Amino acid sequence: MDRNTFTGLFLILIILAGSFYFFKPSEAEIQQEQARIAADSARKASAGQPKAVAQATTATNTIDSAALAGPFGGSISGTEQQTVLENEKLKLTFTNKGGKIRSVQVKGQKTYSGKPVVLFDGDDNKFGFKLNLAGKVFNTNDLYFTASSTSNSVSMRANYSGNQYLEYNYTLKPNSNNVELSVNLNGLNQVVQGNALLLNWEATLLEQEKSSKKEQEHSAPYFKYVEENPDHLSVAKDDKLELNEGKIEWVSFKQHFFSAVLLPSAPFEKGDLEVKLSTDSGKVKWYGANLQLPFNQLASQSYGFTFYFGTNKFSVLKEQGHEIEKQVDMGYWPLKYINRFVVLPVFNFLEGFGWNYGLIILVLTILLKVAMSPLTYKSYISMAKMRILKPEMDVIKAKVGEDNPTLLQQEYLKLYKQVGVNPLGGCLPMLLQLPFVMAFFFFFPNLFELRGESFLWMKDLSTYDDFIKFGFNIPFIGDHLSLMCLLMTISTLIYTYFNNQISGATGQMKYIGYIMPLVFLGVLNSYPSGLNYYYFLANMLTFLQQFIIKSMVDDEKIHRTLQENKAKPAEKKKKSKFQARLDEYMRQQQQAQAQKKK
Repeated sequence: MDRNTFTGLFLILIILAGSFYFFKPSEAEIQQEQARIAADSARKASAGQPKAVAQATTATNTIDSAALAGPFGGSISGTEQQTVLENEKLKLTFTNKGGKIRSVQVKGQKTYSGKPVVLFDGDDNKFGFKLNLAGKVFNTNDLYFTASSTSNSVSMRANYSGNQYLEYNYTLKPNSNNVELSVNLNGLNQVVQGNALLLNWEATLLEQEKSSKKEQEHSAPYFKYVEENPDHLSVAKDDKLELNEGKIEWVSFKQHFFSAVLLPSAPFEKGDLEVKLSTDSGKVKWYGANLQLPFNQLASQSYGFTFYFGTNKFSVLKEQGHEIEKQVDMGYWPLKYINRFVVLPVFNFLEGFGWNYGLIILVLTILLKVAMSPLTYKSYISMAKMRILKPEMDVIKAKVGEDNPTLLQQEYLKLYKQVGVNPLGGCLPMLLQLPFVMAFFFFFPNLFELRGESFLWMKDLSTYDDFIKFGFNIPFIGDHLSLMCLLMTISTLIYTYFNNQISGATGQMKYIGYIMPLVFLGVLNSYPSGLNYYYFLANMLTFLQQFIIKSMVDDEKIHRTLQENKAKPAEKKKKSKFQARLDEYMRQQQQAQAQKKK
């Protein structure tokens, strides 16, 4: 670079520096421009700009001098402060913004990933009143309360004016899952319009379990009308329901294995309940409730509430009263009665021995099989009789032919009647056992006691064991293969094979039994390993029962008995209503066949 070029660049630098100095804006001009930017932001927020902008505008508006001098003036703006209360079972974080519980941690419980169980946390969670005061609606979730606390209580107060205020008093007792809340309105009867208050409660429930899909399938808002059974919204889709069919005893934000329940000291008058599925990672669903309380225009009016934060263990919920335990899905009638009054008491009894839960399920299955052994024996004997009769049935089939199925069935029925065999004798005992088999389909997936409990290679009996991970999704199967589900399927196929040998099944009936286990492989692959373990044990014990029964039963003796019955002269007996209807049906079918031939 030569001297002339350098001199030119130096002069340009001096000119730029001088222009910045002499033409910089004054302080008044800077303030004027800041006011213009704030006004532009307010206009954009009102036109539907992103939420963050609207929140910033709200913060700017809260410093308006007229608002600060008006109702709740000292609570319109402030700095968020948090207070923590905890006992042996809960850790609660309170915030003075809204005077609410910001987060709830259930102590002693871990998520599937090993983190502490936090039911909800953050600004998505709301609890407060929408008050119509002197013609203006205030949402207490937006107010900044003045907080004070002791070792087991937190008090939040928002002053309306003078000695008029709204106050929340929270109390957490030692070794309890319950939080007592007292809401006091002092002097607000002079400004509250109407004879009702609207309580708004919202929460986004966080993911706790291995499968977010299964957790969603077992999570829903529950509610109970006074003197009615609890009910719930849809578990599979977004849903909303008006609660206007009676007074509301309680509302529950239920997850798969945990719940947040709100019980008022006096029932809510009416309200609405809503659920929305969440697509955000780590979140299960959003719940919202708007509940109406009566306001009696008293100078000092109070409302009492109890929160329950904790597990969905049936016995723990039952201790709370109010039939909250009925939100644990035990199945439809009569399955829920089998689970509640038969299976669960036996399970709790076995649990008292302190055994591993895999061993408890084994003993429970053995007890059930022993109790059902008379039905199993009857079923085996009936199927053995049908198998022994098969050669005679084949002779009848060859004689009559397959062209006339009605006549063929009539001949079969004659044979059954002669030898004294009930063709449904093998099915009826199995049908009587079916409700117990189906009851476990609801029992194990909703049993909190299995959560986090391991057995053999199964790390958690309350969810599936992904022994083989595919890394991609296979239709009908999913992204994994459960080893226990596979063992259950194989044992069911083997059971079907031996069952066909006993019953002598042929044709389509022989092969239909092999299709269902394959269907269940896809259905149960993502179900709890504890459920598949039970079905596997049930199959193994059935094999053992049949082996023992087979060693006790003499086929030759059964054959002789059937032939003796056949040789006896037919006795005139009064037909049962079923037999009479069956004979009439067969007669009508025979007439129909005859008409077709004409």
